[in-house]
Amino acid sequence: MPVGALEVLRRVKGSESARPYERERHVCTPSTADRAGRVVVGGVAVDPLTERQVVERVAAELAAGRGGHIITPNVDICRTVAKDEALRRLVREAEVVVADGMPLVWASRLIGVALPERVTGADLIWSLSKMAARKGFSIYLLGGPPGVARQAGEELSSCHPRLNVCGYDAPPFDFDVTAQGRAGVRARVVAAGPKLVFVGLGFPKQDLLIEELRPELPGAWFVGCGSAIAFAAGTVHRAPDWMQSLGLEWLYRLTSEPGRLAKRYLVDDLPFAARLLGGCLVHYLRRRAR
Repeated sequence: MPVGALEVLRRVKGSESARPYERERHVCTPSTADRAGRVVVGGVAVDPLTERQVVERVAAELAAGRGGHIITPNVDICRTVAKDEALRRLVREAEVVVADGMPLVWASRLIGVALPERVTGADLIWSLSKMAARKGFSIYLLGGPPGVARQAGEELSSCHPRLNVCGYDAPPFDFDVTAQGRAGVRARVVAAGPKLVFVGLGFPKQDLLIEELRPELPGAWFVGCGSAIAFAAGTVHRAPDWMQSLGLEWLYRLTSEPGRLAKRYLVDDLPFAARLLGGCLVHYLRRRAR
């Protein structure tokens, strides 16, 4: 792991990583809500917010000069943080955490504290950009293959002509291996001075970079958005709405990119999702039997 990423992890860690059986219990044992009113599902504390509420909160915070970090956990992110207390703490300390994954919404319903809806980075890049155009906030797009971020900016601007896209960047995959590579990426973002930064580098790389950037742009909001930049550019296509509503977007993406996604979805994520939903279903049946 790059030195900068390790530094961020040390800052947020604060305690020893959970032992294996404790991690498994943390993920599969349902909980109602934490002290901040978040719903704990899949081992991650999630804000029960709609997409509209997220946009309204970001607009209000930007107007007040306060920045923040949005993380959109899905099954894959939940599985990743279940193995690492430091990453779990990193997610927990984000200002907004919303569920990008129907299995998390279903699990919340089973434990009796339903999340209102799925909120994805792929949707937020559009709704937050619309708000930014209306309010006069500039945006920056970071991630994707060469040219994709610029293309995404052009697509967003074509829908929202008043949108100020103040910068794009497509760093090489291994930019974070060296301090110089990370510093160059950070310097370009800071020089642009955006109010909204969409970082599509995949979890946890994107969110570790965001934690390094936040002290340099304390009044900006950062969105760890995964493939949202490629979706906005149109270089990668999203599943049809009916597949998204049924929680089958992963299947659509698997058939589109089987070589890259087969192990992640079938070997890693599917068993995790089955354990999560199975544990929540047992909780639901016991609650109904009382």
